[in-house]
Amino acid sequence: MRTIALMIGMAAATALGACSSDPKLNNLKAGRSGPDEFSILPTRSLSMPPDLAVLPAPTPGGSNITDPNPQGDAVAALGGNPERLRDQGIGAADQALVAQATLTGTDPAIRQTLATEDARWRSRNGPRLLERVFGSSVYQRAYAPMALDGAEEQLRWQKAGAISSTAPAPREQ
Repeated sequence: MRTIALMIGMAAATALGACSSDPKLNNLKAGRSGPDEFSILPTRSLSMPPDLAVLPAPTPGGSNITDPNPQGDAVAALGGNPERLRDQGIGAADQALVAQATLTGTDPAIRQTLATEDARWRSRNGPRLLERVFGSSVYQRAYAPMALDGAEEQLRWQKAGAISSTAPAPREQ
């Protein structure tokens, strides 16, 4: 009997505490003016480089040699070269492809243009009421008229005389 009374008392105290209108009681960060100790990342230890001439020029907002680099550290731990993770421009093997693709010029705002066109296309072919209510994706259905059937396309190219020996045999229609 005493245990039941104790449990009822604890439940009542919890319920009354939850009903408080004081926002400081329900906000874990209330009253804090200092930094969040979990947002501070450890840096690598400072060391003197063998040659001061090889230090990178300081760039405001850029990276520092003591900044953590978890991806690079993982690549190095697995025996790879972390320098390959940095953007080094267009590789020599792809220079001719890029030159041909940019022969007539490029549009620097292509991402915004495509995003606008995509939003317009999906609004016209967009979700029905139940799809909106249940939050289901209509991406595949919206673009179904533009989708290619891989086997059908392979068969078309093979009939045209193109070599496609590395692809699996297409299904006959």
